Amino acid sequence: MSIRAVRGATQVDADDREQILTASAELVTAVLGRNSLTADDVISIVFTATPDLTAEFPAYAARQLGLTDVPLLCATEMAVPGSMPRVLRLLAHVDTQLARAELRHVYLRGAAALRSDLPR
Repeated sequence: MSIRAVRGATQVDADDREQILTASAELVTAVLGRNSLTADDVISIVFTATPDLTAEFPAYAARQLGLTDVPLLCATEMAVPGSMPRVLRLLAHVDTQLARAELRHVYLRGAAALRSDLPR
């Protein structure tokens, strides 16, 4: 097994608690599912949110999914002029047999435009 990092992002329509929780849960579930990972494979997850999202911590959605003993951290993404608004990102550190090239990074909703080079 090797320690790998998996990236992901999604976009919400508004700074709304339910939208943030729903989109965050969808993102975590997709990252785990597309990489055949279980909660036991997750070492830690760092979440970021653009400065326009403050209604809820994205990590709370991961807790609701059962990641209760996984270290989670939330931070604010840099406020770069012209960057995509209302974006939630994650960086998950995982223990996996997948090679780096086999990892499936997940970009959902409007955030898919951030990485048009990745397969859908």
